[in-house]
Amino acid sequence: MQKKRLVRKSRAGGFTYLGLMIMIAIMGVLLMTAGEVWHTAQRRDKERELLFIGNQFRQAIDGYYEHATGQDQRYPTTLEALLKDPRYPSTQRYLRKIYRDPISGSEDWGLVKGPNGEIYGVHSLSGEEPIKKDGFSLADQNFKGKTKYADWVFMHVPGQSSTISSRRP
Repeated sequence: MQKKRLVRKSRAGGFTYLGLMIMIAIMGVLLMTAGEVWHTAQRRDKERELLFIGNQFRQAIDGYYEHATGQDQRYPTTLEALLKDPRYPSTQRYLRKIYRDPISGSEDWGLVKGPNGEIYGVHSLSGEEPIKKDGFSLADQNFKGKTKYADWVFMHVPGQSSTISSRRP
């Protein structure tokens, strides 16, 4: 009689083990899916932050250029000039700080420079493909269909207001 009970317990233990393995596999798949969703949400947040920061740079370059008139109207030659305008004895700020690139995490930005080294715009140095491909604000319409973040160039265009998309996401 004792042998039969032992055999039944070992069979039941096998089914329990199999059930536990199936449950662990299902949990693994669910965790993997949740991880992918979280990663996509993080990338979308970084894209929104890049759009905000890029437009801050665009507005700062716009302010630097438009603040002076006549012969003194020019673009900055460094990003630091947006923090404190060297053309004036008093402090003139167009940007609170030099932001980090939210995509790459670096303090380095790609600069769109003119023939005399003046800065017309900035862009991320990341070669990653953006999630957002359409639905940009009016100021960022040229980003439509771009295949990498480095193609999202935030550039000042004289006569065009850059305050259209200045809201923080």
